[in-house]
Amino acid sequence: MTQSNSNKSFKSIFGITIMAAVLGLAACTPTHPDVKARQDIMKNYGDAAKIMGGMVKEPDTFDADVFKEQAAFLATESKNPWSHFEDTEAVGNAKPEVWSNNANFLAESENFQKVTAELNTVAQTATTVEDIKPAFGAVGKSCKSCHDDFQVKKDD
Repeated sequence: MTQSNSNKSFKSIFGITIMAAVLGLAACTPTHPDVKARQDIMKNYGDAAKIMGGMVKEPDTFDADVFKEQAAFLATESKNPWSHFEDTEAVGNAKPEVWSNNANFLAESENFQKVTAELNTVAQTATTVEDIKPAFGAVGKSCKSCHDDFQVKKDD
């Protein structure tokens, strides 16, 4: 009798362990490499924008050299994520419109590259926050426009 109870306990423990392992593996499903690549790039964009945005919000913290470096980084990196949207299976948090309205998506990506290049040009000779505010604002508008049209909202 004791063996039967311990056998049932073993089966229960084993069953629970297997269930936990399956659930754990499901939660850790690897992200598509293209999704991961573009998320990493966008996170880097965000990091640079936070540094620059902090200076715009608090002009006393403006450091022209740091701003130049971040603007140059953003302009260079602005070319990189778009090839990671080619695979329609690599959805991530992209809306279907990325592929169904691809002409507009490509126009948004080209505009982003243009406004980041303009920000970089302005930043390289800027001596005050006032010098870069309009160009920095254009970058923010470009980000927002693309995210509004082509990124799934976190609340969706």
